[in-house]
Amino acid sequence: MSIVISGTGLFTPPHSISNDELVTAFNQYVEDYNIENATAIKSEQLTALKPSSSEFIEKASGIKSRYVMYKDGALDPKTMMPLIPQRSDEQLSAQAEMAVGAAKQAMAAANKTADDIDLIIVACSYTQRAYPAIAIEVQKELGCKGWAYDMLVACSSATFGIMNASNALHGDTAKTVLVINPELNFPQINLRDRDSHFIFGDVATAIVIEKQATATADHCFKILTKKPITTFSNNIRSNFGHINKCDPETMLDNDKMFVQQGRKVFKEVLPMVSQLITEQMAEANVEAKDLKRLFLHQANINMNNFVAKKVLGRDPMGNEAPIILDKFANTASAGSIIAFHLNHDDMVTGDKALICSFGAGYSAGCIVIEHI
Repeated sequence: MSIVISGTGLFTPPHSISNDELVTAFNQYVEDYNIENATAIKSEQLTALKPSSSEFIEKASGIKSRYVMYKDGALDPKTMMPLIPQRSDEQLSAQAEMAVGAAKQAMAAANKTADDIDLIIVACSYTQRAYPAIAIEVQKELGCKGWAYDMLVACSSATFGIMNASNALHGDTAKTVLVINPELNFPQINLRDRDSHFIFGDVATAIVIEKQATATADHCFKILTKKPITTFSNNIRSNFGHINKCDPETMLDNDKMFVQQGRKVFKEVLPMVSQLITEQMAEANVEAKDLKRLFLHQANINMNNFVAKKVLGRDPMGNEAPIILDKFANTASAGSIIAFHLNHDDMVTGDKALICSFGAGYSAGCIVIEHI
């Protein structure tokens, strides 16, 4: 049985924030902090904060701007967080709103209606609540039958979701699957942290997975091989959770937001990812010269360039390994899917590519695909 990706969708939030905007707010916060704590800094009880710059951000990450669902408050030096009004239980949640926008595009691209979809997987880094599942809320909003569930595997959620969808099709527990990645990550950033205040943006992507026999879309990609791997590490972590409130002394500490040891991540994750890709290419009997595109996780341009060069044996040329993080920033699991969504229309029968994601866990997923 051949399983295909038959449609993709992209929801782009209404607001954009440039590096310059972020830096202006951050540097004002730094100046205010250093003035307020001047005595403690002088006596070395506290360390003075260092300013940031757009040049530093772009060199360190390749990021120039990011889209966000909520902008108010984020650029206020006295607030330094997006202010998000709570919606009533009767209203569609913000994350479901994002998911539905991407899902409708993917369904249209795949020539599918709500009646065709019988499994929805919302796969992302964070969900805004524990239950009821965002996926079931999306299922209701789209008017789909069948079943739905959420799954969280950090930045590998999209590829893991595609693999779970494929397994459901093989196991005959679904006929057409919608995998959605609503990444509402900007609120998780510590905007007061120089090393990470620029990293994330918000976005949602969606993918339709079905059997080749039922596919009617213009662009269908057969899954040749797939493999997920995980190995535990604390080097990317967020301790946010419902038990935080049980310790009032630590409930608002910085570790409840995104934290990472960037250099350790670079050193440890990239060899793991490179080996995974090499193994999957060999299993699919695909060589570097056979690859039309590398749709890689969009966390950091230096990581992307490292992996692409390792896989190809040379620097990527033209659009071989498309970069979208300059405009979208790190969008967690959605990054590789954005790259795929925006850069597959010129692919033709026989063209091969791979989709690879990696991140916290550590986790990594690689899927080798072929246009049919």
